[in-house]
Amino acid sequence: MWHLEVRHREAAEDSLVRRVQRDLAWLDLADVTVVETARLYLLDGPLDRDQAARLAEDLLVDGVLQSSRLEARDALDAREDGAVTVARKPGVMDPVEESVLRAARRLEIPLTGLRSGWCYRFRGADAAALARIGEKLLANPVVDEIHPGERALRPGGPTGTYAFERVEVELPADDDALLELSRRQGLSLDLVEMQAIRAHFAELGRHPTDIELETLAQTWSEHCKHKTFSAIIDFDGERIDNLLKSTVFRATRELDRDFCVSVFVDNAGIIRFDDDHNLCIKVETHNHPSAIEPYGGAGTGLGGVIRDILGTGLGGKPVANTDVFCVGHPDAREEDLPAGTIHPARVLRGVVEGVRDYGNRMGIPTVGGAVFFDERYTGNPLVYAGTIGLIPRDRCEKVTKPGDRIVALGGATGRDGIHGATFSSRELHEESESVDGGAVQIGNAITEKRVMDVLLAARDRGLYRNVTDCGAGGFSSAIGEMGETTGARVELSEAPLKYPGLSYREIWLSEAQERMVLAVPPEHLDELLALCASEDVATCVLGEFTGNGMLEIAYRGESVAEVSMEFLHDGLPRPVRRATWSAPAPDPLDDFEPRAADAVLRELLAHPNVASKEWVIRQYDHEVQSTSCVKPLVGVHGDGPSDGAVLAPVLGSTKGFAVGSGLAPHYGDVDPYHMAMAAIDEALRNVVAVGGDPDRTAILDNFSWGNTAKPDRLGALVLASRGCHDAALALRTPFVSGKDSLNNEYATAAGTICIPHTLLVTALSIVDDVTGSVTMDLKEAGNLLYLVGLTRDELGGSLALRLHGRRGDTVPKMDTATARPTLLAVHAAIRAGHLRACHDLSEGGLAVAAAESAFSGGLGAEIDLDRVPGAESLADFPVLFSESLTRFLCEVPRERAAAFESALAGMPCAAIGTVTDGDRLVVRRGDRVLIDAELEELHRLHSGGLGRILEGADRV
Repeated sequence: MWHLEVRHREAAEDSLVRRVQRDLAWLDLADVTVVETARLYLLDGPLDRDQAARLAEDLLVDGVLQSSRLEARDALDAREDGAVTVARKPGVMDPVEESVLRAARRLEIPLTGLRSGWCYRFRGADAAALARIGEKLLANPVVDEIHPGERALRPGGPTGTYAFERVEVELPADDDALLELSRRQGLSLDLVEMQAIRAHFAELGRHPTDIELETLAQTWSEHCKHKTFSAIIDFDGERIDNLLKSTVFRATRELDRDFCVSVFVDNAGIIRFDDDHNLCIKVETHNHPSAIEPYGGAGTGLGGVIRDILGTGLGGKPVANTDVFCVGHPDAREEDLPAGTIHPARVLRGVVEGVRDYGNRMGIPTVGGAVFFDERYTGNPLVYAGTIGLIPRDRCEKVTKPGDRIVALGGATGRDGIHGATFSSRELHEESESVDGGAVQIGNAITEKRVMDVLLAARDRGLYRNVTDCGAGGFSSAIGEMGETTGARVELSEAPLKYPGLSYREIWLSEAQERMVLAVPPEHLDELLALCASEDVATCVLGEFTGNGMLEIAYRGESVAEVSMEFLHDGLPRPVRRATWSAPAPDPLDDFEPRAADAVLRELLAHPNVASKEWVIRQYDHEVQSTSCVKPLVGVHGDGPSDGAVLAPVLGSTKGFAVGSGLAPHYGDVDPYHMAMAAIDEALRNVVAVGGDPDRTAILDNFSWGNTAKPDRLGALVLASRGCHDAALALRTPFVSGKDSLNNEYATAAGTICIPHTLLVTALSIVDDVTGSVTMDLKEAGNLLYLVGLTRDELGGSLALRLHGRRGDTVPKMDTATARPTLLAVHAAIRAGHLRACHDLSEGGLAVAAAESAFSGGLGAEIDLDRVPGAESLADFPVLFSESLTRFLCEVPRERAAAFESALAGMPCAAIGTVTDGDRLVVRRGDRVLIDAELEELHRLHSGGLGRILEGADRV
């Protein structure tokens, strides 16, 4: 083995040194100095020094910026005071390893194995400090080896052989023992479900094998089966039969919109786009894995939802990504965090980097999203990843037929993510990091890029009849779903493995990334395999789909499972669950005395929930594919917060789509029903504000909730679901897809921390002509400022009220009679060219929206609150900071004012001010000046808050 160390030359800046030095302040180790960092490679195989040196020179070392040291591993002394070496644990995916091995083959260098890692050298750190630095800053013990006091990589890798042994599991007759078996095996099945399995196999007269039991657990998991939503619920005496079908599905069915092509039956929802294409969209959660390993959790979350688009119909082409993160306060003190948790700032940086690396390397623009902070997300962050795809209109249907071959293509199978589906279906706790670490995966975007390219080429050649991604549950779920109506016969020994020693159980359940499963007609098999080989994409034929309705699994010809598809998919019992809801204790505002308005505005703009997310957005490529028209950041400085994004996915066409999102967790503390309606309203406002058509808009729901076995949590979910139904009907906006993530609670010795009731709504809206889109930044002095929508005394859950330590009782409520007409009228005004700018009012209300529009456009604004629709009955504070729904701040040229007012006839709408060529935001009410602030100061507060915290300049 040859050990290669690659360092920056003295004249070359090492940005990693700067970053680690900054992060040391978080650990109160500012006196420790980072000397240097070095990239490490351990090269294995029958290669001599010259070959190893050529590999280094041609591939691994930048001769201009870097120097290197090549040594025989068995001859070097690995010990070094002040050094810390970090590398992936054996068996954990390392994309560098795969890329270097592939490149070495092309260079005809006999490299057979590789490990990569990093060495960090410090001055002023003792052994204890080095260990703490390694675990808290440099690596994650869940997936990484950390070796303080060493400068070189240790040899090692997955080894071993597997001796086949068919395992049967005896199901105890005692119910307590049966439930303990579920817990011990990590099945996440309750007693009723375990009893159903026991009864089924008793009828068959045998015990289940280990993978029969595991397959049922994966298929019946909350993650895959959505058991809570499909359950029978007793809601304070009212019987609800299938919450999802009676609310979200029902709304879509009742609306029956003609632009919906496929809803709730495939990996993603599909809507009409143009004469040749449809759009497909899916948003997924990857919460639990991201809590344990933020980088890998978020990266594989995005990789998984990209594969959902590839597995929709016969394959969509991903054209845009979105992401939303909910985390704890980024400036929390380390000593105040619950045991076993990762600091929120590190979580956020990790998930951003995971999405960044995966999306950028795939060549898919990340164009929209949000970041939301609340201390209750500290132990259980939420990571939403979404993808929009373009699919030919004649490739939206798929079917599996008996005789089709089961073909897997993409990455090899390892021990990644075993029990991922069942792990995501239970609460986190202080021991999750060590107990459930095997459920974490690390992705390889380059492999998925090759899979995407070859899959779309095979689609266009018509080489397969059905496709799905190999996500939660691995082959277990993918083949089980595709063969539901036919049956399937599988030979697991045909699967390519990352390393030897995997059992048949591990092969079947592995959630190793970047794998797709296809149903291929026999006559097309050779052509498909040849196409994949030409693109260096690994394939294997695992078996065939049969017509006998059985899932039959073998390993080297030995039967290890035989389960009927009927029991697998329809045997899940439906117990009755109890739900209740009680409103929280009242918080009347009779005694409320707000601080001065200008001080509140400054505090709002600097708050992480409002402050610029440029630190996040600039890490993403939102220009790749050359389709983005309205960017995530807009304005004269290129840092104004766009309401939504607009893309034209077909090059040469000006037809496009807008994507936006809505999220209002703090309203859920008061009223989950109106929280759901507010999230939908915000998502619609975001797409309408940039030119989206509210009459051709589809939405997705993503519920992230606590433990719904607790009646109060389930009652809140019932109310939120009903809010979704009623808002969708009022706005005539159908749901086309969705996903739920339950059991988002963190158990500590002091009690359980439940996340806020969180509903993310994503809106996908057609834009007929992207050249008519507008942005939120002010454009020209002298233009009029209009406020569209009615402002009410609705401060409950608002950010301005929370800054005063209050919650309030009255959250914003959708006016179902005027919301849709208002959205349609604003859209009509945009299409007619009446608006130069449009910005929706959300967190912080009118004051924040006016400030953002002004400093983003580099123009001043003067506003008179007495002109605000609804202001006549309100005090100053709610007029400025209420978060009432369906409101927009619009910039209208004076010559267009009459036409604009005509377009908004009958809607609450009034000219409340003007755009000025000054450098101030001035807000008056009568003779009183409530806000008089320099735009430069407001801009500075908004643009620097979050970045300063995450870069370590601001510490508590």
